[in-house]
Amino acid sequence: MGTEMCLSDRFFARGREFLGVRYPFMCGAMTWVSDPTLVAAVGNAGGFGCLAGGNMPVDILEQQIAETRGLTDKPFGVNLITIAPAYKQQVELVKKVTPPFVIFAGSIAREREIKVAKEAGAKVLCFASTYSIAKRMLRYGVDALILEGMEAGGHVGHVSLIVLLQQVLFEIPDVPVFVAGGIAAGRMCAHLFLMGAAGVQMGTLFAVAEESCAHPDFKKAFLRAKARDAVSTPAFDSRLPVVAVRALRNKGIDEFGRLQLELIKQLDEGTIHRPDAQQQVEEFWIGALRSAVIDGDISAGSLMAGQSVGLVDRVMPIKDIIEELVQETEAELQRVHDGIIG
Repeated sequence: MGTEMCLSDRFFARGREFLGVRYPFMCGAMTWVSDPTLVAAVGNAGGFGCLAGGNMPVDILEQQIAETRGLTDKPFGVNLITIAPAYKQQVELVKKVTPPFVIFAGSIAREREIKVAKEAGAKVLCFASTYSIAKRMLRYGVDALILEGMEAGGHVGHVSLIVLLQQVLFEIPDVPVFVAGGIAAGRMCAHLFLMGAAGVQMGTLFAVAEESCAHPDFKKAFLRAKARDAVSTPAFDSRLPVVAVRALRNKGIDEFGRLQLELIKQLDEGTIHRPDAQQQVEEFWIGALRSAVIDGDISAGSLMAGQSVGLVDRVMPIKDIIEELVQETEAELQRVHDGIIG
């Protein structure tokens, strides 16, 4: 591609500088999927990979960080989920292993936890699923935001990306803002860059990559699915606040609904305390997700996927995925440019 055609360089500049990568396309951290092999493959192809801390014991996470560093010399992020059982120990690990980037996900990270990561030398990104969370994270001193719309897979909020773009991206120019949720095409990425995004994060698209460790049946389920098949789980009672999860509809989704109803009954009877009930909820997803990704149980396991699953129809190498995203982004930027000046 000739330099005279690279309009994308102008729009990639902010994210490229912040992340230290060639292309500001991020592969979201997916528990059981975003392992060192996948993360390194994304980095080596010019993108930015995020290692999923998930529910890992701290010693395993330390090993995976070291393994990733052995597979790539490119920057990558370590994603920590604030509601994970080992979260506090994982935050302490940051002091020891000093990753270049720490990404806080789940519920709202505390200011002192963000401070720990920054004092360890990491750039800190936090997810923002609402305007108020975005403003709070900025007060806490994060270096960048990831806007994630409810279209995304896994644990999600309740606001669509199209609204978050207007509330946050357009209103907060001072820090890099990356966007996520329902995205799987370079042509769409081009318009997000035009709106001011520093970069774009995608998960579902990378979950079916050749380098993804996900079971073949897991990938086949994604390739067959339509956008409407990726549904968000409901919450039935304010006494059992659960973070909504978007996944492909199957028996596992139904089982989760029954689990909530049973736990609510136990709360009514006083036979369980709320923290224990919430722990059972998280343990359900821990087991169900592993069953789907690793064992290929696509009936009862959790097939966490964003609505962009309806746009995913091929298994491709990471290198080809990123090259296609770059080419599509450049072509769309050129089309818009020609339309404006032509």
